[in-house]
Amino acid sequence: MNAAKKMAAPCERMASRAVIPILSQFRRTWSKNNVFCQGFSTSFCRQTLQTRSVIEKVTSPWRLLAAVCLQRLPVISAKCTPIEQQFKEMLQQMELEKSLISDHEMRLLEDVERLRRKQAGDYDSDEEDSRGGQEIVLSQDLEDMWEQKLKNFEPAPRVRADAEKDLTSLERCMADSLLLLSEHQVGDKKLWLMPQSEWQEGETLRQTAERALASLSADFKATFLSNAPCGVYKYKLPKGARTDSLIGMKVFFFKAVLSHRAPPASTNKPFLWLKKSELEGYLKPAYMKKVERFLIDQ
Repeated sequence: MNAAKKMAAPCERMASRAVIPILSQFRRTWSKNNVFCQGFSTSFCRQTLQTRSVIEKVTSPWRLLAAVCLQRLPVISAKCTPIEQQFKEMLQQMELEKSLISDHEMRLLEDVERLRRKQAGDYDSDEEDSRGGQEIVLSQDLEDMWEQKLKNFEPAPRVRADAEKDLTSLERCMADSLLLLSEHQVGDKKLWLMPQSEWQEGETLRQTAERALASLSADFKATFLSNAPCGVYKYKLPKGARTDSLIGMKVFFFKAVLSHRAPPASTNKPFLWLKKSELEGYLKPAYMKKVERFLIDQ
């Protein structure tokens, strides 16, 4: 029995040595095939996504446009409300009570003391000699002179009657923020919209919005606030104008701030500068609803 076990041991070792290379070869072959399958599946999925994107791009029934929401920020401060006026007066009173005496007030006290000493006969003329013969101007004389200048000063008017009625003027509503609207031909109608242009192959939506602003030929200098749109408006064309390849439009809005206030030259396209409260009378309700979402009251 023991002899049989001793003879079987070498046979088991030989059999295991022969099987190990076969298993190793099988593992290497399986790993290569697995890597190939993974690479093939990844390449196949990538190719499928690219093909799908091309198909979607070709067959998209929506036409893309970019519009610019150009704002002229307030030029002057708005009038204070009653509670703002009360708060302002309270702060001024607190500042006056806690303030120190200024140089002018110190000089005014010195002048009063000098006059009192002159009238009392207790005045030394050497004090005037120390000034080198310069003419002495009393603080009260300075105040009278400043008061006269203040009476003659006329501040510029906050409101210009001629500009307030001119909706194309940048000089109207100086204390409010204004928005630019331009007239566009949509089908057989003329509508007031924010300046917009159709997206072209090879440009970003922001570049399309910049081109829309440049198309006004009014030389408006603007600073765009972001590369991302602040809103989107989607609408369908009338049933008579729809086709299998075109259902409607998607308009992406980009915010910009007017950076140059020079009066624009005459333009081919009419345009308007309106306050937010005035937009409702010129924009369609659905369009106005989308615009209101990204407009902030100044």
